[in-house]
Amino acid sequence: MLKTRLIPCLDVADGRVVKGVNFVGLRDAGDPVEAARAYDAAGADEICFLDIHATHENRGTMFDMVRRTAEQCFVPLTVGGGVRTKEDVRALLLAGADKVSFNSAAVARPDVIAEAADQFGSQCIVCAIDAKSVAPGKWEIFTHGGRKETGIDAVEFARLVTAKGAGEILLTSMDRDGTKSGFNLEMTRAIADAVEVPVIASGGVGNLDHLVEGVTKGGASAVLAASIFHFGEYTVQEAKQHMIANGIPMRLT
Repeated sequence: MLKTRLIPCLDVADGRVVKGVNFVGLRDAGDPVEAARAYDAAGADEICFLDIHATHENRGTMFDMVRRTAEQCFVPLTVGGGVRTKEDVRALLLAGADKVSFNSAAVARPDVIAEAADQFGSQCIVCAIDAKSVAPGKWEIFTHGGRKETGIDAVEFARLVTAKGAGEILLTSMDRDGTKSGFNLEMTRAIADAVEVPVIASGGVGNLDHLVEGVTKGGASAVLAASIFHFGEYTVQEAKQHMIANGIPMRLT
C-alpha cells in the first residue's frame, strides 16, 4: 500500500519563511534553508517552497535558495510561485527542485501544464489550486493571493489540468488557510474523487487529528501543514506517529 506523505510547507517572501491567516497578516518564521534542513532531519517526506510574492525581480533569490536547499536536503523539494513557462520549470529543476508547481499561470493558460509535462514528465509537474467555498458543494478558484476571482469551478479545473498532464494537485482551501480549523474535507474529497492523480490537502491544520481526517475523510494522498510545525506545536515525528496510530501507513526514518 502506498504510504501517505507528510509535507511541511515553507511560504517564502523576500527570502524569509512567513505564515499568515487567509493569505494575509504575515509573520516571520525564519530562514528557509535552515528550516528545510531541520525538516529534512526531522523526517519530512517532502518539502514545499512557495514564493508568495513571486516576481521576476526576486527570481534570482529563489533560485539561490532552491540551490542551497537542494545541496543540504535529501527529501524531494517542490517549488512554486511565479512559475509561468516551461523555461521556468527547467530553471528550477536545474537549481535542484524535484517538482515544480504552477498556479495562476495554469489558470490563465492551462496548456502550459501540457507543455511542461510533455518536456519534463508529469511526475514533476504540480498544479496548485487555491479555492474558496462560494455555495454549498461548490468551490471557485481565486488567483493573485486570493484577491482575484476567476469564476472557474475547482473540481472541473482539477479534471482539466490532470488531463493536460499535471501529475499532482496541491489543493489549498483559502477559507481555512492559517485558521487551524481543519482542512475543507468536502472540497478535498470532491477533487480527490474527480482525478486519478495524488491530491495534497492544504490549508487549515491546527492539530494532528486534522492530518488524519485529510486522509481518512478527505481522500488525500498527502497532507501539508505549516504553522503547527514552524512554531513548534508538534514535531514531524509526533504527527507521523499519530497518523500511524490511526491506521494510516507512513514512512518512518
